[in-house]
Amino acid sequence: MLKDPAQLVPDPGAVRVQCGALCWRWQGNDLKVLLVTSRDTARWIIPKGHLIPDLTPEASAAREAWEEAGVEGLVADLPIGSFFYDKATGPGQAFPCLVSVYPLQVTRLRNRFPEKLQRQRKWFLPEKAASKVAEPGLCDILRAFSAPQPPPGGQGSAAGPADKGAPS
Repeated sequence: MLKDPAQLVPDPGAVRVQCGALCWRWQGNDLKVLLVTSRDTARWIIPKGHLIPDLTPEASAAREAWEEAGVEGLVADLPIGSFFYDKATGPGQAFPCLVSVYPLQVTRLRNRFPEKLQRQRKWFLPEKAASKVAEPGLCDILRAFSAPQPPPGGQGSAAGPADKGAPS
């Protein structure tokens, strides 16, 4: 069982461990990835957060994807990479975070989710997504990302939102 993340890193200058979800789907023949805006600065990011007690890292990443973007899907057991960033905690204050990134194939996109009023979400080609994020390590992960090809006919799984009116 995981302890409270704050107890895992008692030193304020130490690196915090987080997990993130690289949400993806096929749209026709195009591989798309989902970015969300951060709550404080409206920067484009992937859904991410601290490890959730009693959940595996990949399940924590899937929970963050649900809470921040309304995503349901199939999350990989292993991360495809990791990146560092500084989490701002106030004016001139930040702590370093290491984010392990888990691919999550989107099977359903909900219109109602916990942080809907706090974030925007948008689908991008991976190369375009890489140009939107500020973290160099995440940029590299996005540029290198590939997914299994869609079945013949070009319509991959999760080709559209599940809820009526859900933004694409």
